[in-house]
Amino acid sequence: MKIKILIFGLAGLVSAKPVFAQKGELSNAREQLNKYHLVSGQSALSTAAAAVLNEAKTSIDKASANEKTATLPETYTLKGAVYTELAAREADPNTAAPLFATAEEALKKAKELDKADEDASIIENAYRILNGTRYNAGVNAFRAGKYEIAYQNFNAYLAVKPDDTAALYLTGVSATNAKMYDQALKNYNKLITTNYSKNKDVYTDMSFIYLAKKDSAAALKVLKEGSAKYPKDANLNKAMAALSLQMGNTKGLAEKLEADIAADPKNKMNYYYAGQYYNSVKNYDKAAEAYKKAVEIDPNYFDAWLNLGAVLLHPAVELYNTAQNLPMNKQKEYDDDVKKALAYFEIAKPALLKAVELKPNSYEALTNLKKYYVVKNDNVNASDIQKKIDGLK
Repeated sequence: MKIKILIFGLAGLVSAKPVFAQKGELSNAREQLNKYHLVSGQSALSTAAAAVLNEAKTSIDKASANEKTATLPETYTLKGAVYTELAAREADPNTAAPLFATAEEALKKAKELDKADEDASIIENAYRILNGTRYNAGVNAFRAGKYEIAYQNFNAYLAVKPDDTAALYLTGVSATNAKMYDQALKNYNKLITTNYSKNKDVYTDMSFIYLAKKDSAAALKVLKEGSAKYPKDANLNKAMAALSLQMGNTKGLAEKLEADIAADPKNKMNYYYAGQYYNSVKNYDKAAEAYKKAVEIDPNYFDAWLNLGAVLLHPAVELYNTAQNLPMNKQKEYDDDVKKALAYFEIAKPALLKAVELKPNSYEALTNLKKYYVVKNDNVNASDIQKKIDGLK
């Protein structure tokens, strides 16, 4: 959402007031502010506008320092309006921050003291400009990577526009990047009660925050809530499946994964996470079946090829090792087991080769392929693979 900072012309002029001798600086501040409103929208007069505004600042600073005018409602009103315009012109977030603070403090005091609402329109106008400027300053600070300043600006904007969902999201993102996790969660928790269009992403972001806070249980809980609300969202389902597997919290996961596959049978990630689940429960045949589906959809899907090779290797290695531990008088059983194991190794070979082809510098892929060559007594290729592994260190 883009907030336009309005330039007020004649309608925004500050009405004249009776001038007393001790209020000469106030009168000049008001006059210069009026001039600024007239010229600030004209690019050709940008330099002149800046000079006029600086003169207004000089006068209002003097009025604020004068004991006869320092506490007048008019002083606070004009100071808030002038510093609002100064903040609106300042591009540097660090320089703008104290200008914002001064403007907000002065306007707050002006609103308290202006009982007769003599300057209500000026105060309201300044607040409107200040709020829009806060939002834009937040955007600029975020783009500059100054996330804490961005958070402060968006948060100040929300104080006036608490139901602006785009601002809630940006405040949460800024706080997350600034590692202000509790503040981020506060905004995100409010946001997910709305119909904001990016709430699917918000649930995932919240899970990352909880993981950063080392609260994996809360991370999984929020992912499950998001997945229940958006059952067809692939990213949420993927994140939930990955964390469930990582935590060993697989209750009901098989049904969820199979439902995801049925709902989106062309999504390779659904099969990938199904493969991971079946591998975790030692159902290697089903795991291999799932990984094969994933690489059918994407023939260059490295992670699926790597895991397919690994699950196909598992029964081969297990049977081969069992054979090696047989006593000498079990030669026939040994020969049978080795023969079966070698057949399993041959089944795994294409996946092992493909994984190395896709990522020649993958330690895991090279290590798996080396196992094949060692069992096959192919010392040349085994040695070659070992040299590549050594070269990775």
